[in-house]
Amino acid sequence: MSEPKYSHLIDLNDYPVEWWNKIIRLGATICAHPQRYVQACAGKIMATLFYEPSTRTQMSFQSAMIRLGGSIIGFDNPMSSSVAKGENLKDTTKVVSSYSDILIIRHPTAGAAKAAALTAECPVVNAGDGGHLHPTQTLTDLLTLHMEKGRLEHLTVGLCGDLLYGRTVHSLLKALSCYAGNRFVLISTPELRVPDYIRKLLTDSGCEYREETSLDAAIGELDVLYMTRIQRERFASEAEYLAQKDTYCLTPEKMSHAKADLAVLHPLPRVDEIAIAVDDDARALYFRQAKYGMYVRMALIMKLLESEEHLPVLHGTDDGALHCVNPKCITAKEHYLPQKFLCQHGRTVCEYCEERALPR
Repeated sequence: MSEPKYSHLIDLNDYPVEWWNKIIRLGATICAHPQRYVQACAGKIMATLFYEPSTRTQMSFQSAMIRLGGSIIGFDNPMSSSVAKGENLKDTTKVVSSYSDILIIRHPTAGAAKAAALTAECPVVNAGDGGHLHPTQTLTDLLTLHMEKGRLEHLTVGLCGDLLYGRTVHSLLKALSCYAGNRFVLISTPELRVPDYIRKLLTDSGCEYREETSLDAAIGELDVLYMTRIQRERFASEAEYLAQKDTYCLTPEKMSHAKADLAVLHPLPRVDEIAIAVDDDARALYFRQAKYGMYVRMALIMKLLESEEHLPVLHGTDDGALHCVNPKCITAKEHYLPQKFLCQHGRTVCEYCEERALPR
């Protein structure tokens, strides 16, 4: 299977930090002067393939393209498309990308965006693939910190809630570990602690971090608190979800012990992990964060449509001796995909989902 020559955004770490910073600076400029960009993508078409529900990510991409003067096609319910008839990801992607200039995909299966990029006829953007990664949310988070904290370095960042399945958490940790002096407090129940590969990444990056079960014990030291919901859709059973869902709630009383300049972020949607009363606190930035997402996605769309960089999609190898053990990997569903494996932080992993690979 030959790889097309487009610049995709599957994982932020496929690009150097300076590339991220260019997107962030352009997003800040667009935020300050949106009128300059109203025809930047005139005549361009963006396709959105949302295989799972979304409000902010989908609408912010759509708003971004409309504000740039472009047009939109796509679906937000796969059951209203040929997917309901059994069409595979390759065929859907191949056809829809031939109608568009840039394709945005959100999918419940890890590695789906990378799989889509293999045969797409335009740039592909990962808008969230299962519990794996969410790079455009991370760009949103970075722009928010740039605008509200004035820096991306030397921050003490607490991440609280679902750190196991939270793709926004995984992407943000991977990104912030690339900036100097950041330290992390990983706040979760033992059942929802970050995956092994993220802890290994933090260790290899030389980042200081600790794992904590109490939000109360950590909140006073934080510059940034990144709250996440316990994701019902990621659990194998309702009982497992119910056992975790009410563990953490940010309240005004907890906020009284935080720094005066704490930045509270949340990728949204919120369920019950932040009390409504916290919304009135000036340190609650999650609604502004959502708006920054539109501006940074405007910057990203422009960058990818203008890009002359040609990045390969797959980098790994396959000698036939390994297989991915993750049942939630796209390779377990789309069997035509070439299996590829990488050596990452001292272990061999599937290139699509970054979970451990084992001998056949």
